[in-house]
Amino acid sequence: MSFITQDAIGKMIYIIRGQKVMIDSDLANLYEVPTKRLNEQVKRNFHRFPHDFMFQLTNAEFESLRSQFATSKQGRGGRRHIPLAFTEHGIAMLSSVLNSDRAIEVNISIIRTFVNLRQLIAGHQSLNEKIRELEVGSNKIFKVVFERLDSLEDKIKPHLPDERKKIGLQANKKT
Repeated sequence: MSFITQDAIGKMIYIIRGQKVMIDSDLANLYEVPTKRLNEQVKRNFHRFPHDFMFQLTNAEFESLRSQFATSKQGRGGRRHIPLAFTEHGIAMLSSVLNSDRAIEVNISIIRTFVNLRQLIAGHQSLNEKIRELEVGSNKIFKVVFERLDSLEDKIKPHLPDERKKIGLQANKKT
């Protein structure tokens, strides 16, 4: 059995309909079974795969993904059926349908990858919240600074001469 990196699995995870999913052909490659066999097992155990575990892509979804996973066009050795997309729960269910040591090993790696993605996303969300808090705090500080500068300007203005000498470079005047 070959070792599968989480990075390699991560590249096979797509976001479709707002969910992180893996496509049947990618899963079949990982399990080292033909896509047709994987889909046969799913059809035999269809009751184990409700819509939140697995769904079939629409033609539009399939066409938009076609370039991403470089499948050939139909009639040239490409897919004859629109792919199935499996959510994390559907992938976990696949291990009970595909009863092999390889399926167990692959599922453990895939689930770990999904967990790591969730942790990474949670880390980004908390970082975004901290940045927002800093922005709010700095906005308050700048507001106070500008208010104090305005009040200082109001206090200093009466004591300044009406016409102040301009400071800076002056353009050469031609006569």
